Amino acid sequence: MKNLICLLTATVCFLSAKAQQEDYHLVIGTYTAPGKSEGIYVYDFNTSDAALRLNNVEKNVINPSFLTITPDRKFVYAVNEDGDKSMVSAFSFDAVTGKLGFLNKQKAEGADPCYLIADDKNVLTANYSGGNIGVFGREANGALTPAKQVVQHTGSSINKARQSSAHVHMVRFSPDHRYIISNDLGKDMVYTYAYHQDSPNEVLVLKDSISVKPGSGPRHIIFSSNGKFAYLIQEMTAEVTVFSYNDGIFKKIQEISMLAKDFKGESGAADIQLSADGKFLYVSNRGTANTITTFAVESNGHLINKGLTSTLGKGPRAFVIDPSGNWLLVGHQYTNDVVIFKRNKATGALKDSGKRISVGAPVCFAFVLKDK
Repeated sequence: MKNLICLLTATVCFLSAKAQQEDYHLVIGTYTAPGKSEGIYVYDFNTSDAALRLNNVEKNVINPSFLTITPDRKFVYAVNEDGDKSMVSAFSFDAVTGKLGFLNKQKAEGADPCYLIADDKNVLTANYSGGNIGVFGREANGALTPAKQVVQHTGSSINKARQSSAHVHMVRFSPDHRYIISNDLGKDMVYTYAYHQDSPNEVLVLKDSISVKPGSGPRHIIFSSNGKFAYLIQEMTAEVTVFSYNDGIFKKIQEISMLAKDFKGESGAADIQLSADGKFLYVSNRGTANTITTFAVESNGHLINKGLTSTLGKGPRAFVIDPSGNWLLVGHQYTNDVVIFKRNKATGALKDSGKRISVGAPVCFAFVLKDK
């Protein structure tokens, strides 16, 4: 019994030490442009005080506007958003030094990829202008294979200026990893695909789809920590649609605006993030708003609007909550900086910390636990 108690105590101490980890790599994807951005940026970030230091820059990467890190922290995959010449790139990643190493790249098989996800078998892209999903295999060394499946969406919706064709804006794993969820802004549809990760050419098989309000423009979706609810941000109407979720099936239970009641300007809802404890949901709005709306999350999944905060810049396309939950970082595509807010875990409120990162067109963030 004494040995068992000692073992349990040691285990608790180890887990506590892991929970107190403060040092991370912050990987930032950008739109590259002369004099603004050079590629993928890696910063050292300390969660205790949000102290930052530029570690390195992976240069000569065209528009890595979205990237993802594999769960084992050994590889980074990035889109190269470049119209019909778009590619997908693979990099090795050193969790000790924060250095990237280019492996290879493949044709995206669809114009303007804007999102991608990866597991130990595949990398999947959402190709916005191409209106399709690309599925790429992974070699043992992390390199990408040519696309082994391309799923093409066709159709349109009521806004002829923006929805004359399909525009796949996101792909996401379901909480149980059995499905791939895909939002199509051009069709006002959310698709559920059964995910067969080991298949050589039929990785995705359509299971279900659900329509949203015409002209709303579904952009990004996120799941609650218990997997029972999903939150979809509508880019064109600046609303959040709340769904109940079970086994690949969505059912709408609420729709709520992210705008101030007297707002008369231009909207462009962009990113959506949920706090780790599931108590608060945050959404960003571009256009003339440049705000983040905070919602409290009720036990039944419904949202309550708790107010808006200016992001203190222009074009908050992406933001992220750090692993400690104490900080919220907002990237401004047009004012070329990252604004760091102190986050109140009890109320969800955001307060400017005064800390900034100067970087050209930051549009994607990923925290990676730093190895010693």
